[in-house]
Amino acid sequence: MNDIYQSPLAQRYASKEMQQLFSNDKKFRTWRRLWIALAQSEQELGLDITDEQINELIAHKDDINYEVAKQREKEVRHDVMSHVYAYGCQCPKAKGIIHLGATSCYVGDNTDLIIMHEALQLVKNKLVNVMAQLEKFALHYKDLPVLAFTHFQPAQPTTLGKRASIWAQDLLMDYEEITYLLEHKKLLGCKGTTGTQASFMELFDKDSEKVKKLDQLIAEKMGYKECFPVSTQTYSRKYDTRVLHVLSSIAQSAHKFSNDIRLLQHLKEVEEPFEKSQIGSSAMAYKRNPMRSERMASLANYVISDAMNPAITAATQWFERTLDDSANKRISIPEAFLAIDGILDLYLNITEGLVVYPKVIEAHLMNELPFMATENIMMDCVKVGGDRQELHEAIRVHSMAAGRVVKEEGKPNDLLQRIADDPRFPVTLEDLQKVMKPANFVGRSVQQTEEFFAEYIDPILEKEKTVLGIHAQINV
Repeated sequence: MNDIYQSPLAQRYASKEMQQLFSNDKKFRTWRRLWIALAQSEQELGLDITDEQINELIAHKDDINYEVAKQREKEVRHDVMSHVYAYGCQCPKAKGIIHLGATSCYVGDNTDLIIMHEALQLVKNKLVNVMAQLEKFALHYKDLPVLAFTHFQPAQPTTLGKRASIWAQDLLMDYEEITYLLEHKKLLGCKGTTGTQASFMELFDKDSEKVKKLDQLIAEKMGYKECFPVSTQTYSRKYDTRVLHVLSSIAQSAHKFSNDIRLLQHLKEVEEPFEKSQIGSSAMAYKRNPMRSERMASLANYVISDAMNPAITAATQWFERTLDDSANKRISIPEAFLAIDGILDLYLNITEGLVVYPKVIEAHLMNELPFMATENIMMDCVKVGGDRQELHEAIRVHSMAAGRVVKEEGKPNDLLQRIADDPRFPVTLEDLQKVMKPANFVGRSVQQTEEFFAEYIDPILEKEKTVLGIHAQINV
């Protein structure tokens, strides 16, 4: 439909898998699964609930009568009770035991947690695939020397593979955070109106152990090991902050990567994929704008700022609950997941199709390498009798002069010729040119790259091998 607003995250950026997780259908089906788990658990603990009632609930768990629920909500202005009513219309024998003893947060909060955890798993799977792509790239270019930069000023060389290992290490930290959240995931359980489980104490004749067991049974039926030990009517909204903090962290990592790619594309050293019919600029037909990386940065800015929403909500809750979390939560959490999903698809797409230009890289490096080599040249000359302080001053003067030639006259770097012509340096131009091997100046870059991926990334890829092979298609 073109006559109403639709979120660009859904239309343009996020995958169908992520959109389905936050769909109404997923939410309401999960509500029904929770109502079934509640009824089964209450039956197991001795309440008068029959197999016939439970079977009726199971028979209608997926054929949701949305129109009935929609009409009922217009009358009662309550989404949960509208769906309890609609479910009861389909299950007349079980009508009286649906939602027995529970509050709205039993289905609402537990569903939110389940969906967030499934979404985190999807994010984690894509993150692992990006790390796998970065490893391929890094190991392929582990020994390709490149000009490094500090403050975007030429600095001691590194290798292209080593630079990719830095990108991967950022994602490794993100992976560790997601893994922790998923390994310690919990449900709210069934805690009642203020978290005291008073309604269930009434249902089970003050039998505290049965009420405690109810939470455990529900958790197990929903695929969880445990529930939050204490809560108010809701689970602590600080948990939403933790979840979006992880998404923000991924956004930060992706943004840094996208910045580097954009700068490298400006230098014409590395380019993101550019399709045959792609238009870089509406005005300048020759341009190859890094639109994927720019989009990553733009979406990352959104996720980083969106992480403030649950933090504010968590900070401003009153006592056992207020409803000012609801509208914000419905927007901020799904949109953050949709955005990070789009970011990771872009990350996958870019890393699968990066184009490297070694000749340009070499030209940039060789133009600056004489400056980088001056320390080595000076030490070699000292070894054969030169005065260190005198040579240091001479190199400083020659370097400044060579820099002026490059910057002011646009001519090639002539530092080596100046040093060779200076009688204080007992070396020839040929001797100096032999030193100009980029591999001599990259330190342990190659070994660092190999060691990092072998020791830190490979164990993860082995552990997560069943989720490898994800490929991302960019919609626009």
